[in-house]
Amino acid sequence: MICLGIESTAHTLGIGIIDNKKIIANEKKMLFGKGIHPRKTADHHACVFDEILTAALNKAEVSLKDIDRVAFSQGPGIGPCLRVSSVGARAIGLMYDKPVFGVNHCVAHIEISKFMTGLKDPLIVYVSGGNTQIIVREGIHYSVLGETLDIGIGNMLDNFAREINENGAREIELLAKSGKEYVQLPYSVKGMDMTFTGLQTDAIKKINRIRKEDLCFSLQETAYSMICEAAERALALTKKRSVVVCGGVAQNKRLQEMLKTMADDWKCKFGVAANEFNADNGAMIAYVGSIMKKEKRLAIKNCIPIQKYRTDQFTF
Repeated sequence: MICLGIESTAHTLGIGIIDNKKIIANEKKMLFGKGIHPRKTADHHACVFDEILTAALNKAEVSLKDIDRVAFSQGPGIGPCLRVSSVGARAIGLMYDKPVFGVNHCVAHIEISKFMTGLKDPLIVYVSGGNTQIIVREGIHYSVLGETLDIGIGNMLDNFAREINENGAREIELLAKSGKEYVQLPYSVKGMDMTFTGLQTDAIKKINRIRKEDLCFSLQETAYSMICEAAERALALTKKRSVVVCGGVAQNKRLQEMLKTMADDWKCKFGVAANEFNADNGAMIAYVGSIMKKEKRLAIKNCIPIQKYRTDQFTF
């Protein structure tokens, strides 16, 4: 079965194609800049849609007539951006009489990471711009054991980066490597839940008073330690034998290192997918669309965004 997946939840328009669980195309284009302007980003996605679709079809050496299913990122995400993938999926579904499936963006990150690592039933640490969650799968849906109570860790890092005139979390990671001294910052874990706004606010207040590299180092160490504490508590509760980290922030090497150390202490396997699949991409949407039950096909009128689509609301 060939499934085409369209991703457009935030700054990236991605189109991927899966053929019997083999990724045969994964093309994308991202709008770079400090922060995301919803309308400008949606306009970007609409403008490059044909280009990326054509590139994906050419890479896979298939036509739209060959596609068996179309999947799109239904949410969560930025409203105007989400509409690009939903409109694209509706158009292809109508023009070529193809079944259309709505995919939860968070679940797509999880499933592609499990597929890539080969870990079937892990504790999932999902860290991205808008989300930070500790998750396990139960039957046909996921359960959230803990999560951020305010903002996602990616948003926190990006917000701080802009305050020091950097583009985002990747620049913080680079600066943190040159950090030498840890600076005390607010640390807030409530059971398996976390909050990041206090950490962000205090770090911003220390700008120009603390060396930038030390501040980035301290911000990372504090935030990632919070995630590791919540994850370790969940590991003790669930007795899982493996841990997977996924989402955009999962590309951070320091976070990977800390979570692997925690997993090793518990004699658990640790897995993380290649950066290509932790960054937003169409292949992860196509993958989930390909494994969904055919009964989950959406009527064309129901191919609409769900801006606040929780991980635990999606079922296979």
